[in-house]
Amino acid sequence: MSKNVIVIGSQWGDEGKGKVVDLLAERADVVVRFQGGANAGHTIMTGGRKFVLHLIPSGILHPGKICYIGNGVVLDPKCLIDELDALYNEGIETVGRLFISPAANLVLPYHKLMDQSDEKRREGDGIGTTLRGIGPAYRDKVERCGIRVADLFSPERLRARLALQPAIKAQYFSCENDERCDINKIFNNLMDMAPRLKPLVADISLRLAEHKKEGKSILFEGAQGVMLDVDLGTYPFTTSSNTSVGGALTGLGIGPKMIDEVVGVVKAYTTRVGAGPFPTELSDTVGMALRENGGEFGATTGRPRRTGWLDLVALRYACRTNGIDKLAINKLDVLDKFDKIKVGVAYELDGVQISDVPLDISDLCRVKPVYKEFEGWMVPTTGLTSYDRLPEKAKEYLKFIVEILGVKIGLISTGPGREATIMM
Repeated sequence: MSKNVIVIGSQWGDEGKGKVVDLLAERADVVVRFQGGANAGHTIMTGGRKFVLHLIPSGILHPGKICYIGNGVVLDPKCLIDELDALYNEGIETVGRLFISPAANLVLPYHKLMDQSDEKRREGDGIGTTLRGIGPAYRDKVERCGIRVADLFSPERLRARLALQPAIKAQYFSCENDERCDINKIFNNLMDMAPRLKPLVADISLRLAEHKKEGKSILFEGAQGVMLDVDLGTYPFTTSSNTSVGGALTGLGIGPKMIDEVVGVVKAYTTRVGAGPFPTELSDTVGMALRENGGEFGATTGRPRRTGWLDLVALRYACRTNGIDKLAINKLDVLDKFDKIKVGVAYELDGVQISDVPLDISDLCRVKPVYKEFEGWMVPTTGLTSYDRLPEKAKEYLKFIVEILGVKIGLISTGPGREATIMM
């Protein structure tokens, strides 16, 4: 592992970044989350226990590691406190180890109401949001009417900023009986939470600069995936933040030279949650088998994920736009029972074969995948920790991915637990 590593999702999210960050955190001093909100769900299995973290960096499960939540995150304060309490109940100490940026914008109850209302209004053209208020919170941030962590510690300023919301959002605040519109209740709840959050506040950008001078190793943790990036992804069917490498720079206040290596996390196949184009999607029994074998249900929403074969066109795009140095391939063992395995190597658009992701989403919605077929290995790989012990046909599959992408594999996951990993 290089000194400072960023881990990003290289597909449509849910690639298993939590496990990869958890593994790499063992070698890091500091773990940092730079974007997204509680719509993310990073699942880690360790010591027979399952942890699902939505806001707190996965490195918190390693004793002694310092964890930060940057200004690029939209922070649901109740969700954060619930996570802190859950970790405490599991014997995970966070005091003096977790810090949050005062510049992070808050996700408040009315944001969830807005999310729900907007999705309902779109009717059949819904984005498939998690309804956690993430998009509306980012909207407030851009419109400069958002409420930040720092505002919690200035009651008069907080009350004044909250009082503006019904006028700014009149169309949403018409539901007088919905407690998510009750500004007084929101204010009182935030005042109750403020003392709990105040000791966590720190200048994350400054601290990271200090850690770099001290020679400490920093691990940057992203949420969602490149194909959900609001600029680079399948817009408008994206999240509301920059899930790519650029999001780490602005979401933490760091320069590009602080990042030494980019690790792209990818499943051995492809999944997607919510609406939007998915060229290699399988709506047949094979797709159902991928979902069942892989346990493809959202960690945050519980929704069944859409499934399909590995899409190397989209993955090549993710590698190019983020300068990915190494791949971490998860859930290889999910493919153990398939006698035939396909990989998308190109698209066909209006009868013409193309090798890049079209930026016009109407074109991407019309492409047909061009596949290369492999024979499945049909033997268990679950729990393997040595590359040499992998079946030859599994090695052929992995070598083909490397050849097409021109990116090395640094890690292969063969199960949900920490120990079920091949380090390359």
